[in-house]
Amino acid sequence: MTDRETHLSIDRLRVVYKTTRGTLEAIRDISLDIREREFVAVLGPSGCGKSTLLNIVSGLLPPSGGSVRMGGQEVSGPRRDVGIVFQAPTLLPWKTVLENVLVPVRTLGLPLETYRPRALDLLRLVGLEGFAQHYPRELSGGMQQRVGIARGLVHDPAVILMDEPFAALDAMTREHMSHELQELWMRERKSILFITHSIPEAVFLADRVVVLGDRPAMVREVVEVPIPRPRRIETMAAPEFAAVANHLRTLFAPVGAGVGAGATARREAAQ
Repeated sequence: MTDRETHLSIDRLRVVYKTTRGTLEAIRDISLDIREREFVAVLGPSGCGKSTLLNIVSGLLPPSGGSVRMGGQEVSGPRRDVGIVFQAPTLLPWKTVLENVLVPVRTLGLPLETYRPRALDLLRLVGLEGFAQHYPRELSGGMQQRVGIARGLVHDPAVILMDEPFAALDAMTREHMSHELQELWMRERKSILFITHSIPEAVFLADRVVVLGDRPAMVREVVEVPIPRPRRIETMAAPEFAAVANHLRTLFAPVGAGVGAGATARREAAQ
């Protein structure tokens, strides 16, 4: 992958919040490059700053220090070449599935007639070809999240940011969605930054896993996932999968007696 162009560059990123009790450092000195067509997962305990990192990269929040560059340009606000998939699908209940997918097209002032065929194609790819005229209330949670993924891709962004998109789904649906996302990524070949609490999910989906420690978030280790694609559900039972997953678990193993909030957070990340 070393010959690929860097799409996203995070350099010595720092985030400090001011609160009524003083300052709170959320992120400290994070540096990371993501190449074109690379799938990078960010893994860390609850409250360590993963979602804050995504908000900074997306341009929704300004950093306190350091920089984020995308396509060689500094990120100073929301960008047209970025797609975002949130933890909750946040669909507009009064719009049909197709119209929800087309929301970014309307927001960006892009020609609807040009992007409507792409929206329908994406709905077919995520298994919702027959649901274009349905409303969100008529869909299951997994189906709604598929709409959210299609919406994040519809304007053909170079980089996709995903903030724990499957966290609210049951275990079986979550595995199925991971498989579908991999298939979609292999066709679209976007650069993806994927936030997750799940070690198996990170290993199944990612080319590299970035491990963050407790707040303030810092990069503890970047772990390569040398497992060929396409990966299938049975891949999770393979020795090479177990080796990577077990190594990641050691990074979150409780220290000493494992007492305290930090140890609890590490156990949550290892689940």
